[in-house]
Amino acid sequence: MNRSLIFDSPFLLGFEHTRSLIERAAKAAAESYPPYNVEDRGEGALRITLAVAGFGPDQLSVTVEDRQLVVSGKRDGQASGRPEESYLHRGIAARGFVRSFVLADGMVVDGATLEHGLLHIDLARPEPEKRVQTIAIRTAG
Repeated sequence: MNRSLIFDSPFLLGFEHTRSLIERAAKAAAESYPPYNVEDRGEGALRITLAVAGFGPDQLSVTVEDRQLVVSGKRDGQASGRPEESYLHRGIAARGFVRSFVLADGMVVDGATLEHGLLHIDLARPEPEKRVQTIAIRTAG
């Protein structure tokens, strides 16, 4: 079943944003580089760890826009200082990347740490404020 057909139902009105989120998540799932882990750290906290061997902090970018976490890496062609022709085998990827994650409402990025070729991004979901709204009752007539 095609996902877009579900949201074309005349009984589901106003779900365009949800449809957009699902399409963004499907696109992000198709990406395969760099490899990553998502760890549940309890009490609404998560950690995303990306394998970014060979990237320095100045070559990495972590941004959040419209509930989408975007991690990108840009490599210089001569980052190692060696000409491309000097490699007999090149198994360590040296290409740039963009990896994105769709965040739920209320998720915030606590910070990012680069450690031993791994980029750790810590996320949290703070407890929302409890609000009580009193509705005034009017009388008719």
